[in-house]
Amino acid sequence: MKIASIEAFPTSFPVPEGAGVSLGVGRAVKRDAVVVKVTTDDGVVGWGESHHGRAHTAVAALLQTTLRRLVIGMDADDVVGVWNRIYRGQLASHGMGAGCALAMSGLDMALWDIRAKAAAMPLYRLLGGASRPVPAYAGGVALGYQPPAELVEEARPHVEAGYRAVKLRIGDTVPDDIARMEAVRHAFGDGLDILADANTAYSLSDVRRVMPAMDALSMGWLEEPFPPHDHRAYREARSYGRTPLAVGENHFTRFEFAPLLEDDSIGIWQPDLSKCGGITEALRIAAIASAYKIPVHPHSSMTGLNQAATIHFLCAIDNAGYFEADVSRANLFRDALVSEPWRIGADGCVRPNEAPGIGVEVDEDWLRAHPAIEGPGYV
Repeated sequence: MKIASIEAFPTSFPVPEGAGVSLGVGRAVKRDAVVVKVTTDDGVVGWGESHHGRAHTAVAALLQTTLRRLVIGMDADDVVGVWNRIYRGQLASHGMGAGCALAMSGLDMALWDIRAKAAAMPLYRLLGGASRPVPAYAGGVALGYQPPAELVEEARPHVEAGYRAVKLRIGDTVPDDIARMEAVRHAFGDGLDILADANTAYSLSDVRRVMPAMDALSMGWLEEPFPPHDHRAYREARSYGRTPLAVGENHFTRFEFAPLLEDDSIGIWQPDLSKCGGITEALRIAAIASAYKIPVHPHSSMTGLNQAATIHFLCAIDNAGYFEADVSRANLFRDALVSEPWRIGADGCVRPNEAPGIGVEVDEDWLRAHPAIEGPGYV
């Protein structure tokens, strides 16, 4: 079973009027993704997602050219060999760094989809896991900057649907952020786990001011207050309060996660299967974290491919945390590109798909009808 073809589809759709969420990186105006299709010489097709990295056409081009030529003809079962070939030939020396990690992530995911389909089993079983309920939080590009009362009303249907946790977007102004967090806590009580993501928009001074309020509200975590390379700021901020610091969606490969152990400031790791180097690399990252009793709460990417694969992954690791359920309004990558990737239960949990592979069907007609839209996704 050899890799016969690799196709990368950069795809976009505009965010409908009134549905654009404002958060630390700006207001969302469109959604981008890179969908990867791998076909073997005996006709097995696997699908994966590479995160767009705000350069979806560039990521797709890297897949279609350099990475494709490196691995065409290799054994599709040899996920570690394919990963190593790309690492040696592109990522380790004179490569594109994060761009290569993004591109290889979707390829690796598609190969795992192929392996599980060829074995006629759902992905979680091939990964050594078992079907189980996975706690989910309402997240994605949602619950952004808005008046506290409006935020509460946006969160309410998700809580009523069964979610026991929600993630708020902060990084606006500290007083407004605190007001939003307080409103959600007061509306839903102590039974709701409230998480917060600053999308790298905070300064050390901001964190020093906001952390006492987060501690008082028993917030679950403070995610990415600073850019991922700012190790000094994370070490300093850790002393400001009890709320755990969470990072990982913008850390690429185990080689960027391992130094977090030396800093000893990050309590929660959040690798993204479509960014960190794929499922193969995410398993390695989770194993490193497990040795230090660090929980893994993966970041979810744009499409239902990533989201469904993430649930399988969480069912196969021993330090699994929350699944990030993308509850953003009008996400066509979740609702139209693929068949149903997940469903929230009354217990606040999701479960892995039982069909072979990742367990979703891709609508290729829809994919081809939604080509890339150039330009920034946030303004």
